[in-house]
Amino acid sequence: MTRVALVLRHADEIHLGNLEQVLVEHGYTVRYVDTLGADGARGIDPDDAELLVVLGGEMGAYETESFPVLADEIALLAQRLEARRPVLGVCLGAQLMASALGSTVYRGPSNEIGYRLVEPTEAGQDGPLRHVTGIPMMQWHSDTFDLPAGTTRLAGSTAYGNEAFAIGDWALAVQFHPEVTAEMHETWLASSEAEVRAEGLDPEALRRDRAEHSDAMQKASRALFSEWLAALPGGATDPRKTP
Repeated sequence: MTRVALVLRHADEIHLGNLEQVLVEHGYTVRYVDTLGADGARGIDPDDAELLVVLGGEMGAYETESFPVLADEIALLAQRLEARRPVLGVCLGAQLMASALGSTVYRGPSNEIGYRLVEPTEAGQDGPLRHVTGIPMMQWHSDTFDLPAGTTRLAGSTAYGNEAFAIGDWALAVQFHPEVTAEMHETWLASSEAEVRAEGLDPEALRRDRAEHSDAMQKASRALFSEWLAALPGGATDPRKTP
């Protein structure tokens, strides 16, 4: 049986990355919706796909006046979550999920850019998030959120207390970027060098960090997402392997 993963994308360069292959191996057909296009997120049936994935973006979840599509995405997520249908949110996607669940999203204490440790909570260690323990994960965000009521906090970091949360085994939000491949990281660095230098960071140092940590992060990311997908309702316990 073919399942659909509907993916809300806010920029071409902020895509599924290494998660796309994992989805394919678990029997999903990936369908992107570019939400900043003409149709945005309006008209999407919240029950339409087996999995809804909401990716990152350069805007804040609270910038609904400047980006009205974000209000549409929040409404879509609220309906989807109310129906207890599988959702995955990454960075901005996690913030939009928090907003849809009634929490506040706001500027954080720092602009996190680079490979940083994420510390799973006790609940996180008991599930897929345990795979990131001791593995520096890619961070690129400056916003945060209050933990939504009815969710389980799965991870935090030195600068940000809320790095991941879940509802049961069917909704997962991660503030960090486990999907980022080495190629994506280079694209982001090349297009955001001014931002990186403004934070007092050296792009070449970040490239050295990538060379040191990216392979381990890819393995941890694959393990995390594979385990989470397999636990979804109807999830593949023995995913297809592709060449």
